[in-house]
Amino acid sequence: MDPTDRRLLLLRRLAGVCAALVLAVTSLSAFMRLSHAGLGCTDWPQCYGQRLRQLQQGVPASADEQSATTVARVLHRVFATAALFLVVSMVLVCLGTRPVLRSEAAMALALLGLALFLAVLGRWSSGARVPAVALGNLLGGFAMLALSTRLAVAGVPVEALRLRVWVGAAMFLLLAQIALGGLVSASYAGLSCNAWSECLAAARDVDWDTLNPWREPRLNPLPPVNPDGALVHALHRGLGIVQVAVILPLAALALRRGRPGSAAALLILLLAQVAVGTLMSLDALHLQFALLHNVLAAALLATLVLLF
Repeated sequence: MDPTDRRLLLLRRLAGVCAALVLAVTSLSAFMRLSHAGLGCTDWPQCYGQRLRQLQQGVPASADEQSATTVARVLHRVFATAALFLVVSMVLVCLGTRPVLRSEAAMALALLGLALFLAVLGRWSSGARVPAVALGNLLGGFAMLALSTRLAVAGVPVEALRLRVWVGAAMFLLLAQIALGGLVSASYAGLSCNAWSECLAAARDVDWDTLNPWREPRLNPLPPVNPDGALVHALHRGLGIVQVAVILPLAALALRRGRPGSAAALLILLLAQVAVGTLMSLDALHLQFALLHNVLAAALLATLVLLF
């Protein structure tokens, strides 16, 4: 094995560990965000969005609220710091020795930029009142997962153009779906409507400005808490149907291209995601289902990246 191959092997190993750490960080971040939103609270659903209402009224967080996610917060910082160390190491592997690994270095530098962006954004996360902060954390974390997963297969031959086009379209739709799901969560729209027909009917009377992530949600003390969230709820469900229509033929194409493992993973993750999303709408947004929904989206994105 020549020196360049050894560097690529080291890079793949570092990136694989980094991807695992980023997955842990995004999962812990989702747990803290959803816990603060009220999912899993004792007097559900009256407590849904209560923390934001307190912030809007200038009421400080109680000691119990501050300590509720202490362990998750500590683990989040430890894993995020470890991921940053690995990202810096990957940059050095790509640029520290000649020949420079140009394409891999570009991804490693993008990872470093995202890690630093998320570190700065984290200073405003705990007391944020607009969905933009939560969306920045969510999309930044998923972008880091995608890049580190891609670096983990650095040097592996790329797939045929037709398959890559399908995968690129599926990744774009999935990221848009993740953004809409994050907006549903950050704007406390989980109880805005139940059936899709109900969401569509309610969305007709909602202004498109409710999709503005810099707009602070206006919450009612009782469910549905944020009636204006019906629009983003309807869009999230509608785009999910489009995503199914794209991933199913993609799985068939991957199977024909000799990737049965990837095809099976796509089908299993897609079916699991649809099932969990349905359970969330039927079973009052249990915290466990919401966290699993987040993890399944991350796994689906990683699978698509590996196919690209």
